[in-house]
Amino acid sequence: MGFGKQIAGVGAVALAMALAGAGIEVHGQSTTTATPSQQSIPDAPRPQTLPQLNTITPVGPALPDAPPPANTGAPAKDDQLAPTSTLPSTPQSTAAAQDDGPAPEVPAAGQGSAAFRLKAVQVNFVQIPFTVKTSKGTLVPGLTWRDVRISENGVRQRPAIFSTDPMPLSIALVIDQSVDYHTMTKINNSLEALQGAFAPYDEVSLFTYNNGVRNQTNGFLGGQTARLAAILERSKAPGREPDLAMGGPLDQTQIVNNQIVDPNTTAVRGQQGITLYAKKEFHTLNDAVLAAAESLAKTAPGRLRIVYVISDGKEYGSKATQKEVIRYCQTNKVTVYATVVSEEAIPGVGFLDRIHLPLTMRDNALHTYTEATGSGTPDYEFYQNGIEKSFQRIAVQARNQYTIGYYSHQPVLDGKYRSVNVEIMQPNLTVIAPRGYYPTPTATAPPPVTPSATP
Repeated sequence: MGFGKQIAGVGAVALAMALAGAGIEVHGQSTTTATPSQQSIPDAPRPQTLPQLNTITPVGPALPDAPPPANTGAPAKDDQLAPTSTLPSTPQSTAAAQDDGPAPEVPAAGQGSAAFRLKAVQVNFVQIPFTVKTSKGTLVPGLTWRDVRISENGVRQRPAIFSTDPMPLSIALVIDQSVDYHTMTKINNSLEALQGAFAPYDEVSLFTYNNGVRNQTNGFLGGQTARLAAILERSKAPGREPDLAMGGPLDQTQIVNNQIVDPNTTAVRGQQGITLYAKKEFHTLNDAVLAAAESLAKTAPGRLRIVYVISDGKEYGSKATQKEVIRYCQTNKVTVYATVVSEEAIPGVGFLDRIHLPLTMRDNALHTYTEATGSGTPDYEFYQNGIEKSFQRIAVQARNQYTIGYYSHQPVLDGKYRSVNVEIMQPNLTVIAPRGYYPTPTATAPPPVTPSATP
């Protein structure tokens, strides 16, 4: 009986505890049921909330000199900015920044965005070919850049390149057909040896002139092609018939009643009257050199531009002046070489031929061309054998040149003439180089690498 009472007591206590959890009063108290909102559910999951955004590190300043963000007390590392406890403020509008905000700081030179700003700088690269000879006229090999001093307008320049490699040649050959028939015969016979002075990688064009200029090739041909040989053969001319001396024994004909009976027997063929007049001569040398230089100005860079003239040097009747042609050659880096085939090759006669009387025809204008463009004194030859050897000497001189290049300190497009002086730091040597040049916008970079000689 006692055990049964204990079980009943335990059951009553459990029932009372259950009713108390449900909100019902026992033993005469009010028994009201609790509302669902007051009931707690211990197994329900809690709702997920967003994390605090003020823990994100703000973006660092764009400019190096901008002030760093406020420090929150956390230690900052060397390569990182210290984190902040607040979000970065919203950027103001442009108008508000101009009215209320402080002026932006400009970074120092070489810092910030200014360090990546491109700036155009004009440079003028100048390339000067020159030849060095001894007092006996032989070429001097083996010089280095330490032996050379170059100056422009009296100011010494620092060499950027120095080369002894032979460069391919672009040659504009000019043949004078206005000479007398004796000289023309020697020129015609020597043209067969001319092609042997060219290399396979050279390019050649041919011009002839008498009373006007004619382009025989209409472009450049290979130096040893059969087509060039055919054009050289076709370019042979008879020459000009010399006028007989006035009053000489050959200046006689049959005259009846002050009229010439047979005009074919007169000193000047076709002359009708008894008074003889010298026939007017035309030697358009300036126009021929200018036409040849214009063709060379269109050639590719990295080649030596050469005008090679075979003439007696006389000039009369050209539209272009010698000063204009020389300036064009100096502007476009064209060098004039010449073989003078006249009596100037005779000792003593050449000195007198260089004296030019005003208002008369120039007996030799080639000396001025060669001196001004950098080839030195032209070759003077009178006999055919000497003319053929002159081809070889000029080709050897053109191929065995030194090349020095520098960046000029002068503005590139001022258009003024600039004198150039090349010196060798060794005694008893002669330097043959251009006297100067006119700047052009195309000469702004070093020349390309010299191509190899291929047949």
